[in-house]
Amino acid sequence: MRLARRVVQFAFVALTLVGVFVVRGNAERWCPFGGVEAAYTYYREGNLLCSLGVSNFYVAGAVLAAALVLRRAFCGYACPIGAISEWLQRAARRLGLRPAAVPYRVDRALSLLKYGALAVILFATYRAGELLFRGFDPCYALVSRHGEDITYWAYVVAGGIVVASLFVMMPFCRWLCPMAAVFHPFSRFALTRIKRNDTTCSGCGKCARACPMAIPVDQVRQVTAARCLSCMECIEVCPATARGALTWGPPGPPARRWPQGVVVGGLLACLGGAVAAAWAIPIASFYHERGTRPSRTASVELRVSGLTCRGSAALFEFFLDRRDEFEIPGYLRIEAWPAPDIGRARITFDPEQTDEEAIKRAITEAHYNPADDRWRTSPFSIVGYDPLGLDLPEAPPVEPGASSRPG
Repeated sequence: MRLARRVVQFAFVALTLVGVFVVRGNAERWCPFGGVEAAYTYYREGNLLCSLGVSNFYVAGAVLAAALVLRRAFCGYACPIGAISEWLQRAARRLGLRPAAVPYRVDRALSLLKYGALAVILFATYRAGELLFRGFDPCYALVSRHGEDITYWAYVVAGGIVVASLFVMMPFCRWLCPMAAVFHPFSRFALTRIKRNDTTCSGCGKCARACPMAIPVDQVRQVTAARCLSCMECIEVCPATARGALTWGPPGPPARRWPQGVVVGGLLACLGGAVAAAWAIPIASFYHERGTRPSRTASVELRVSGLTCRGSAALFEFFLDRRDEFEIPGYLRIEAWPAPDIGRARITFDPEQTDEEAIKRAITEAHYNPADDRWRTSPFSIVGYDPLGLDLPEAPPVEPGASSRPG
């Protein structure tokens, strides 16, 4: 059991590092906590915080769905911070460092800190409209390519977790992780649990000492604690496992036992489904709608240079929702997928009042703002659109559906 979990942990850590430093992907877009941070802003304003994407929502939904069945298995099998912290503790034991004994009541009191951390992070994020926690995030210290957007505080926090992990098993996961606080109401009522058989249990207490989350497994008949990782460490060390003293599975008699493969398979199925959904259902990360939708609409899909993040998407809306000679009359809906190089936008409009050419002019023409009596040059250019007739080089092919079409 332990070996299987180590293999899964190593695979997820390796996948994260390869994705960030080899493929040079944006790991933040696959962080479940990013979906939690972005939910309120997306609901209220129709846009996502910079560096995040709708993939965060899919992954967040997947791990919370998994928690309803497998408890906090994501933390015990897939989270890189949890894996590294656990490895450090076990390495320290091999080197002869004795782990600190944290009294149960102190452990439970410290575990309340994660709820305070969650409240502070969400409040600050919603008020500021940006990822303020990133500057202190130990996860970001791992998945960042260490450019100008990371502060030394992230390294300080990460270093503190490394040192603490040498003496306490998974301290960040137990006491401070805000995602653990999000998991709680889902994991608390999860289907599966560790079950102890009183008739075959010898009461040796090895299961409780082996639990990375300090759950007193030897004192309960069924482990329903939300912090359970479904890691099976207690079953691994139990001398009476063969006699059914400890089993894992759905509610019911302890004799009913599910294999550990259910945890791994269920978790991979949920995460794989999230990745597939992110590719198959690419919901716009920026959305704006104006006016009443007419019975007939048309839309145009464009590849836009300069459409890079939430801020530029808001400016993109500013140019399309203008009130000057290039104004777009009637109904208007903007769906945008910002990207570091070439973003994508879908503009839906009333073909009785405007057309595709007017849409493109509104995006690229300078905008006069009467409020401060000045012109603002458009930072956007449309791939394949040459408003000045300069015979620009042929653009790369546009994805299917980029021309006007009936709605």
